[in-house]
Amino acid sequence: MYRHFGFNDENLNDKLSLNSLVLAHQPLIMIVALTITKFRSFTIPFAFIGMAILRIPLWLNKKCRFWKLMGSGKDAQVDLPPDFKHWAILTTWDNREAYNNFNSNSFVMKWFNFFGYESFTILLNPLSSHGLWSDKEPFKTQKLDTVHIGKIAVITRAAIRLNKLKEFRSNVKRAADAMRNAPGFILSAGVGENPFFDQATFSIWEDTESMKAYAYRSHDHSDVIKLTRERKWYKEELFARFGIIDSWGSLNGVEINTK
Repeated sequence: MYRHFGFNDENLNDKLSLNSLVLAHQPLIMIVALTITKFRSFTIPFAFIGMAILRIPLWLNKKCRFWKLMGSGKDAQVDLPPDFKHWAILTTWDNREAYNNFNSNSFVMKWFNFFGYESFTILLNPLSSHGLWSDKEPFKTQKLDTVHIGKIAVITRAAIRLNKLKEFRSNVKRAADAMRNAPGFILSAGVGENPFFDQATFSIWEDTESMKAYAYRSHDHSDVIKLTRERKWYKEELFARFGIIDSWGSLNGVEINTK
């Protein structure tokens, strides 16, 4: 079940201040690519096979700095159980040329494109990142004292403690519902390496202010974050913000405007 984790960093207010970056003037020190692909029902077995065999070419690709092959919630939604039709791949690259070559020529993306019939891809530039993903810091950032203007993307990821799973699942749906109804919300998707314990939420917002308003002024969200800290639900977590470089494709038949 893919759930929403929330913007749960204790020092989030400081990290969402004027240390953000104007995308037009920010050096692109990393490209983060997220692709969510919908498979046909009869090709779902090939999605499972891909999750196993595609690890090899990704591991051998020395230009790919970090990667994750992931499942998704039903209809790629945050708070629904997995449906085994939507699958995702997240990769990081030093530059656009390296990503373009991977996207056009790699066995990995050809596999996704051949067996999938709908796909959404977004390219991101990390603005800030705090925490770990599989004991690694996956996103490189450069701190500059300027302000990010325009749409913003967020990834929150957590590894949930086994003995906290039931409590976690019984509390977080309301935070996901509040997110979908929040002013400035554009899109969310639930992805993760494991459908119950290792999960991530990807979301897009009209601007930093609308994202901050949800983080601080949504009662359901702030209450869940409080419980997260008090009950120690997570053994590992990450919060990252991104400027949007480019996007194409559709998700559930809807083309997403990220300009």
